[in-house]
Amino acid sequence: MDYLIIGGGVYGCGVAWELARRGGEVLLLEADTITHGASGGPGKRGVRANGRDLRELPLMQLAYQRWPDLHQEIGGETGYERIGHLQLIEREKELLSAPATAWMQEKQGVPTWLLDAASTREMEPFLSRQIVAALYCPLDGVADHSATTRSFAQAAQRTGAQIREQCRVENVEIGNGRAQAVVTTEGERIPIGKALILLSNSHVPMLLHETFDLTLPIWQWLPQVVFTEAVDPLPIRHLIGHAHRLLAMKPHHQPDTPPSSGQVMISGGWNGLWNKETQRGETVPDQVAGNFAQAVAVYPCLEGLQIQQANAERLETISIDGIPIIDNVPAAENLFYATGWSGHGWAIAPTVVRLLADWVWQGKRSDLLQPFAYRRCPDPRAVSCRECRDRQWPRPGRCDDRGRAHPHWQGADLALEQPRTNAPP
Repeated sequence: MDYLIIGGGVYGCGVAWELARRGGEVLLLEADTITHGASGGPGKRGVRANGRDLRELPLMQLAYQRWPDLHQEIGGETGYERIGHLQLIEREKELLSAPATAWMQEKQGVPTWLLDAASTREMEPFLSRQIVAALYCPLDGVADHSATTRSFAQAAQRTGAQIREQCRVENVEIGNGRAQAVVTTEGERIPIGKALILLSNSHVPMLLHETFDLTLPIWQWLPQVVFTEAVDPLPIRHLIGHAHRLLAMKPHHQPDTPPSSGQVMISGGWNGLWNKETQRGETVPDQVAGNFAQAVAVYPCLEGLQIQQANAERLETISIDGIPIIDNVPAAENLFYATGWSGHGWAIAPTVVRLLADWVWQGKRSDLLQPFAYRRCPDPRAVSCRECRDRQWPRPGRCDDRGRAHPHWQGADLALEQPRTNAPP
């Protein structure tokens, strides 16, 4: 087999399709089932450039071009809708920087308007009077992550790729500076022809650490999503973000219901708790309540609505600087990996899977992927616990007195044992 891909999320399935349609022999191994991980779950995901890290904006500009017709490219549903994104502003502090943000995004090919309070409320009439402005990106939208991932998988299979579910990789065999084979938990040895691509997200840091003693500055996280009961009229029309609150919102329309009705989907950085017995994430009551309180502060009309569903089952990975690590391993020239999507890797997926496949196929990394190389990361051993506390990383970990790498940068269980309790401002 030419190309062996580990991970059946949107990145694994997308790269499998890109390589297979170029004529490569592709085998994708998924430890559970397609969409079992972060690429699955309820609702839709945001496809946004607004408020995104500057290094990701060139990728997002290309993604804008692909998303509207992606369903035709891959011959399957994506659920994509271009509904626009509003980054809400309440404080003078964020308002002062908003013109610069708008200018920067415009320069990267992301149409961005700075709206005053009246214009913002014209677009979202149910907003709190505390909102003084908003950054609006009309080309942002939403897509169905589960449907898109399955469509990528089916497109890959139609072009000749093989997909094996319930097949977990335990280790990688290295020889002569190359990845030679992987070994599954069942003891099966699967040879690698041209390249091995690790795209199994939360599994990647552990596998690289065990194989190469390579520490990625990444930890695991259980993002929470909350759905209100159905309401008519639905008070939210756009994809919503916030300049300082831990809050993201979007309308969620259910099948066979009037277009004016639906649920409010609420997220934005609140987290769940890992249950070691069930091996799944669970919601934490104070995190659910805190997330909903932030939504009510921005949309007071939500006060009194019942929460119909809360979910925190899907593991995500967070990198130390909030953008993914996409690279290959010097000790194994044919091993490529990507992880650390930090809760917002979904929107750029159509761009990244193509660029990554081009790199694997042609042997040359695109300049657009250079900012995501591992070499940008600081040496974890150079950062002490005191510095961790001073910098207030989202999940500060423990550091032993011998100066070794912080466990939370190795995907340790520490990040999953305690929920984040610091409330947003």
